[in-house]
Amino acid sequence: MSISTVNPQIEESWKKVLADEFRADYFSTLKSFLIEEKKRYTVYPPGEKIFAAFDHTSFESVRVVIIGQDPYHGAGQAHGLCFSVPQGIRKPPSLVNIFKEIK
Repeated sequence: MSISTVNPQIEESWKKVLADEFRADYFSTLKSFLIEEKKRYTVYPPGEKIFAAFDHTSFESVRVVIIGQDPYHGAGQAHGLCFSVPQGIRKPPSLVNIFKEIK
């Protein structure tokens, strides 16, 4: 699988950093699994937003990465960024709690 067949919407520096991963066997297996799951279930976030976190900043600008473990599963909530929902979408209780702790 070439990176062109994956065609992620990500910032160019990430494409270079992740190119080997996109070509790896496990990635092809994962992609096939998600395609099959999408035929039977609703999968979040929408396909074009799966890599959204890698489109907001360059690899060189990243200082820390925080990975969420419990994805948002309500319609319209997931948009490819952990601990975030799109503007206009009601914040899930877990996100409300995060904002309380930050204050």
